[in-house]
Amino acid sequence: MGTRALQAHLLATMASSGWSTISAFVPFGDEPGSAETLVLLQAAGVRILLPRTGPNDLTWAEYDGTLRPGRLGIMEPTGEDLGIDALAEVDAVLAPALAVDRHGVRLGYGRGYYDRALKPLPADRPVLAIVYDDELVDTLPCANYDRSVTHTVTPLLGTRPIAPPGS
Repeated sequence: MGTRALQAHLLATMASSGWSTISAFVPFGDEPGSAETLVLLQAAGVRILLPRTGPNDLTWAEYDGTLRPGRLGIMEPTGEDLGIDALAEVDAVLAPALAVDRHGVRLGYGRGYYDRALKPLPADRPVLAIVYDDELVDTLPCANYDRSVTHTVTPLLGTRPIAPPGS
């Protein structure tokens, strides 16, 4: 149920948002989603940028339908490297997460690798964390380099905005 439900929610979100270019990720380990989701989004006319792992930073490449194992064993795009600032081109980011709290703090694998990669992203661009429903928690620790997410996407709850503080 999880993967198909996430696909349906993401396709509906893309259709209603009008986003033409997004950054996404290829799920690693137990992360929700599938590479098939990328194929479905691409078939819906969405241009997709995916991360590549460099020694210190993530860079981005356009998804052309093919993937290969990267430095850390994570599947990566084979297209031309667009550099670290390519996120400035996207309308939204689909971000991996191990958990997200009610304030939008996203927990990743650590060390702020992904959060640093989001720095070139304009502040008004949505960041959607893709998580399982039980990975929505009350609070998580936050570091000074963390970039909050604006939405969560889960199999049961779908795409939901993060509630503003005090709501």
